[in-house]
Amino acid sequence: MQRTILVTGSSGLIGSEVARHFDSLGWRVHGVDNNQRAAFFGPAGDTRWNQERLVSSLRSFTHHELDIRDRKGVLGLLATLEPSAIVHAAAQPSHDRAAAIPFDDFDTNAVGTHNLLEAARRAVPASPFVHMSTNKVYGDAPNEIPRAELATRWDYADPDYAHGIPETFRIDASKHSLFGASKVAADVMVQEYGRSFGMPTCCLRGGCLTGPAHSGVELHGFLSYLVRCNLEAREYRVYGYQCKQVRDNIHARDVADFIARFIDEPRPAAVYNIGGGKANSCSILEAFSMVEARTGRPMRWSYEEKAREGDHVCYYSDLRRMERDYPGWKPTVSLDETFDQIVDAWMRRGPATGGQPLKRAA
Repeated sequence: MQRTILVTGSSGLIGSEVARHFDSLGWRVHGVDNNQRAAFFGPAGDTRWNQERLVSSLRSFTHHELDIRDRKGVLGLLATLEPSAIVHAAAQPSHDRAAAIPFDDFDTNAVGTHNLLEAARRAVPASPFVHMSTNKVYGDAPNEIPRAELATRWDYADPDYAHGIPETFRIDASKHSLFGASKVAADVMVQEYGRSFGMPTCCLRGGCLTGPAHSGVELHGFLSYLVRCNLEAREYRVYGYQCKQVRDNIHARDVADFIARFIDEPRPAAVYNIGGGKANSCSILEAFSMVEARTGRPMRWSYEEKAREGDHVCYYSDLRRMERDYPGWKPTVSLDETFDQIVDAWMRRGPATGGQPLKRAA
């Protein structure tokens, strides 16, 4: 019997990768997306192009134009579909944007997640429920770890964090931003439905999730937006930390692969930090060098001494719990390959030429 998966945020980076992955496995894929990213970020955040690509290229994909804040609509959809698995990737994703739209942020991230959880409990309580959380649930507490300043990046000086931030790191008594707080609410609720009702739920606390399908904008989508700025000769603004702030980057394909493994072997109230780990980390200065080497175009950038509120100076994920619980899983797409794919994708889409493909600089 063909299984059905429901994917929210299906036109976004992770949602679309999950849709493609499960379609290739022979599942029926139902996507929920109402292009809210365009409402949050303007035309540059529009994901209709990705929706159209899914509709035209996948064998068994159905799009649902639904806002996850619509409780009645969410309850009705899950009761009708009775999906075998749910992947919740829809969100207001911006650390910075949340302060300007606090109700939209909380209603999307916290209330929308609760709507889906309760709909799942009523309709399909045994179906795995995977929630895309964020490393911002840790707030700025990782900044308390002693650091060493290297030539092009910051790094942890405490050997206890040589592998990165573990899932046991505290999530309270720190500054989160309103986005981080709304995602904490969702994260804890996903865990609670696992503990209280025995549902197979999973929170994936993402680092920088990336890939060629990202519609990167200044307020969300670090590598995608950085590459786009380079190709369009736009100025990229850096906020604080001498441009040496570090993030770990994981390709959406590796995220989708882990999600599939969890769905095959689910467990209740699971929490994992999902990212590229130290091997796939880079600072902003290092990212500038990597994109310039691929495009031959100099990076235009400006610097503001004041860092973003609650931002991480250095963050990379400790992947050991994931690798222990799901032997054989690890990031397979290197940072170099990820850069190659993002550059090629933006050049094909031609951001600087009204949709005409760009040519690599000599």
